[in-house]
Amino acid sequence: MAVPNRTLSSGAEMPGIGLGTFGSDHVSPAAVANAVRLGLDLGYRHIDCASVYGNEAEIGQVFASTDVPRDHLWISSKVWNDSHDRVAASCEQTLRDLQVDYLDNYLVHWPFPNSHAAHADVDERNPDAVAFNTEAYLETWEQMEGLVSRGLVRHIGTSNMTPAKFDAVLPSMAITPSVNEMELHPHFQQPEFIAYLRDCTIEPIGFCPLGSPNRPERDRTSADTSPTKDTAIAEIAHKRGVHPATICIMWAIANGHTPIPFSTSERNLASNLAAASAEPLSSEEIAIVGAADRDCRLIKGQVFLWKDGQSWTDLWDIDGVIAS
Repeated sequence: MAVPNRTLSSGAEMPGIGLGTFGSDHVSPAAVANAVRLGLDLGYRHIDCASVYGNEAEIGQVFASTDVPRDHLWISSKVWNDSHDRVAASCEQTLRDLQVDYLDNYLVHWPFPNSHAAHADVDERNPDAVAFNTEAYLETWEQMEGLVSRGLVRHIGTSNMTPAKFDAVLPSMAITPSVNEMELHPHFQQPEFIAYLRDCTIEPIGFCPLGSPNRPERDRTSADTSPTKDTAIAEIAHKRGVHPATICIMWAIANGHTPIPFSTSERNLASNLAAASAEPLSSEEIAIVGAADRDCRLIKGQVFLWKDGQSWTDLWDIDGVIAS
């Protein structure tokens, strides 16, 4: 079976599994670039990059040397929080680093202009951090739209958004986001948000599809759970003779998500890709994994908070109201 494609609102076909490249907290740029090289050799065609990962120049060397034609690749990147007021310059640098003439998708990485230092601690705060601002975000989005008109990017999208924030900005967007990149795994399924995105013709891309066992220390709390250690998922995996990670990928595919797992292991890269084209989960298995939801967000984003004494839930509009 072939890896599925996801049809965007433009009609473009996006590969339904991607290779994430966020490893900058624990893996060198060279190691990530080697993972991309291995991934392309294995058959990955969707590569998810970002300027803040600090490895686009190394990945660009892989793109420049691969035999895979450019029009067979789906290459995404993201504008970082410190560049919301200079989107074009950031995108142009990414194009130079990745050694490509255009991006298939370019995303606003976070809906805040709040940056942080590499390897930031969970308690670190940017003194210039601010709350989400609708007008400021739309100014950034207008710059994103300008990239499309210049032909530098084919599609533009969002990341780490919420329904409340979408409600605030969608009516004023000339170009509707193609995708929203978001945390999605069996312990954090966000079904209501997925339904919202479907209604808006926005495709969900799921990061941390395996629960991100190697995520930075700042993104770990004692309350976190792991989908690959879930007993129900492990039982399905045992019956199928696969690792629970495979079931997590299969669940994402069954639900129409586009998972973007990251690994530097050739074995794991191959296993994740194979899971996307494996015999689908049965309706019973899908229901079992669906019942495993723990509403457990792992990437809470505390470093982006803008006031003392705030809860990370302020970033995610848990009650449907944008925190100010």
